[in-house]
Amino acid sequence: MIRNPAVAGQFYPGSTNALLREVESLIDSKAKKIDALGAVSPHAGYMYSGSVAGSVFSRLAPKKTYIIMGPNHTGLGERFGLDTNQSWKTPLGTVQIDRPLADEIKKFTHLVKDDNLSHIHEHSVEVQIPFLQVLQEKFTFVPITVSYATLDAYREVGAGIAKAVRSLGVEKDITIIASSDMTHYEPQETAKKKDTSAIEAILALDEKMLVDRVSEYDITMCGYAPTAIMLTAVKELGAKHAKLIKYQTSGDTSGDYSSVVGYAGIVIE
Repeated sequence: MIRNPAVAGQFYPGSTNALLREVESLIDSKAKKIDALGAVSPHAGYMYSGSVAGSVFSRLAPKKTYIIMGPNHTGLGERFGLDTNQSWKTPLGTVQIDRPLADEIKKFTHLVKDDNLSHIHEHSVEVQIPFLQVLQEKFTFVPITVSYATLDAYREVGAGIAKAVRSLGVEKDITIIASSDMTHYEPQETAKKKDTSAIEAILALDEKMLVDRVSEYDITMCGYAPTAIMLTAVKELGAKHAKLIKYQTSGDTSGDYSSVVGYAGIVIE
């Protein structure tokens, strides 16, 4: 079965040529590549967050497989939902899901369950794929939606992902991407202050600090849960440091700084 795109023509151009031109304008083909274990990339419309996402993907050394986790905005389906289709389609073509890795992840954490419902209308994973399609000819991926849970649950899922990767011996073939926007609809200075606090926790590779700061400072970072899972997994796989690639807000596009959404691009190796 094939999952057809849910947000083509909304979050990104719906035609092949327009999407190709858009993504090519957002990536830097000369950027120095990083052999990344993990990354954080935003998922708003390309008009607003595409520059940050493009900067992140431009820095990623090509890998055979990407585990892409995004927040479940719709509330449909399982708490940790793994799509069961064989492939996903975008205007740029079809990408296969790595079913052996997907099955291995379920083997090592009972929290991740087969679930198409949470993916049907969800954009957070989908919008990442065209960047990879432009940057490399062939890859597979594992799509997981994440709803809010406890820190222990995030750590269990992250540890399970790391165990699955090690079990298959594909540590060098994987990058784990957490899809997330940062603060939503607050004044520029407030958003930037809150986002800096969350970014500091990510750069410290500290999922507990991230979850605590999101709660303490009321940071409306929609993808802090997949980010906490990613941090747990990449540390298990040997990650040592993280780098902020780019930060900006919707105000940098719209010129309206009274109510912005923040976007951060981070790479972890």
